[in-house]
Amino acid sequence: MEILLLGNETLKQKAISIRNITAETAKIAGELINLMHKGKGVGLAGPQVGVMEKIFVVHVEGDEPRVFINPSILETSEKTSKYEEGCLSIPGVWADVIRPEKVKLQAWNETGRPFTLETSGILARVILHEYDHLEGVLFIDRLSEQKRNKVIAKYEKKWSLKPR
Repeated sequence: MEILLLGNETLKQKAISIRNITAETAKIAGELINLMHKGKGVGLAGPQVGVMEKIFVVHVEGDEPRVFINPSILETSEKTSKYEEGCLSIPGVWADVIRPEKVKLQAWNETGRPFTLETSGILARVILHEYDHLEGVLFIDRLSEQKRNKVIAKYEKKWSLKPR
């Protein structure tokens, strides 16, 4: 697995639901966690590696890695907050993104067990960021056009100077 980078059209596509959670699904989840850790990220979604299925993983400090399969957002708070976000598919650049402070969602884990989670803070933010990937949305899509163009220009400048 390799992380797809900004400009790859796959990142703009919507993922499909996983029909059956199998040992292969659990293997993909494990690979996502390993790749997320290798990239020093806090989340990674299937579409970021070309797996166009509704699966993502998160691992925030002080918590265990978590797997979310076929997540559905049930509620988000009206109250929002601004926080600096980055993305393993847009390495080396960050921008302030406004998101709901709380989220409640339902999903399944890698063993096929359903769960509901209500959370806030950084975990909620990471979940919402990764959920966006399943919908073909990048964090830069949540910025004003002017800010988005600045982030893209900074990314392009940074990576035009380095071999990939």
